[in-house]
Amino acid sequence: MNWLQLISNKRLGQERRHALRHDDRSEFKRDSDRLIYSAPFRRLQNKTQVFPLPGSVFVHNRLTHSLEVASLGKSLGDDVAHRLTELHPELRGTLFEEIGTIVQTACYAHDMGNPPFGHSGEKAIQSFFTEGKGKALQEYVSPRFWDDITHFEGNANAFRLLTHRFLGRREGGFVMTYTTLASIVKYPFSSSYAGKHGKFGFFQTEQDTYKKIAEELGIIQKECSAEGIKYVRHPLVYLMEAADDICYEIMDIEDSHKLKLLSFEETTDLLLGFFDEATRAAIRKNIKEEGVTDRNEQVVYFRARAVGLLEAECVKAFVEHEAEILSGTFKGSLIEHISELPRQAYKHCSQVSVDRIYRSKTVLDVELSGYKIMETLMEALIGAAVEPNHFHSQQLIRSFSSQYDIQSSDLETRIMAVLDYISGMTDIYALDIYQKINGISLPIV
Repeated sequence: MNWLQLISNKRLGQERRHALRHDDRSEFKRDSDRLIYSAPFRRLQNKTQVFPLPGSVFVHNRLTHSLEVASLGKSLGDDVAHRLTELHPELRGTLFEEIGTIVQTACYAHDMGNPPFGHSGEKAIQSFFTEGKGKALQEYVSPRFWDDITHFEGNANAFRLLTHRFLGRREGGFVMTYTTLASIVKYPFSSSYAGKHGKFGFFQTEQDTYKKIAEELGIIQKECSAEGIKYVRHPLVYLMEAADDICYEIMDIEDSHKLKLLSFEETTDLLLGFFDEATRAAIRKNIKEEGVTDRNEQVVYFRARAVGLLEAECVKAFVEHEAEILSGTFKGSLIEHISELPRQAYKHCSQVSVDRIYRSKTVLDVELSGYKIMETLMEALIGAAVEPNHFHSQQLIRSFSSQYDIQSSDLETRIMAVLDYISGMTDIYALDIYQKINGISLPIV
């Protein structure tokens, strides 16, 4: 793959107008603005990141997480562009220098396809078809469609959200640039290749769209069969992924300190564990000299230093492995290729997160509640899609936005309309619909 082909500002759905555009430098910024001002992006403020509605202690939701990931993604992209234009002077003055903005936009979008209640919501959708009442639908849909819905995935749903032509919308969905769209797809293959990890990049309804983008950008194809397609990643995916990896791991540690799941001493040890003894001593000395005695502010400072170190390490790893990344032979994530000390410290933080945070009562409670809410919504709304002529089905169908093709004569289209509707809900809206379906909440008359 080569950078000059990989970075394109051609827009999905407006290819015929591409030759008429001359304001090249602002096209990627337009992508960014288009996402920030969109309703799906705003709805991230009421979607769970890890901790549910924590009351007086403000921790991260999907929106604040996405903003932080985007900020870090911009830094990663800008620093990589600076380093690589020094190594490859021919890239100067080209669209390659805009990769910071492209990665930033991909980071804004990376969680937009996630359903309510995070991974618990994803699992509830999958389980409805593999273990619940939806299992009976397998004989009525195609094998490819069954693969998609039984592996339902927020990443694939984000690509659909941005590219699918919903009813009443224009061709190309959000009409984003090809490179921005490719930079979002962490798992560039069909659900038939999902394997045990269950991840994939696009539903069959958007497969041709991804294929068109990949061919235009020169992304290497690994497999193509009746079962689906498989490509290597667009190189900028690694930077988007690194920004996400760094933010969710480090920020979850900070949030856990605020919620008193981790003590100050434990938090300090985790965040300073990325540095050697001399650097730790220098950091503590700076804190003391600057008169920072508030423990929360100290944690903020330690967190900032850890994030800064990881950003620099990931830039270094990307530049060192550029040839492998462009040839499609790079294995793993950038975090797995950083220096030994910070890499081991990151692994330690990940293990502590699993043991002390993601299995904490606070998190488990919302997962249990969220799963039940999603399970109920799936049963009711998929039931309405399967038997649309029933009276109760008609009542439920009227709640759908006009953009969702719930009235289609095709069963698979109606099922996808339900998944589009549910995955677009905020946690609060999903709870509201759940209560109404169960007769728990009635409008005041």
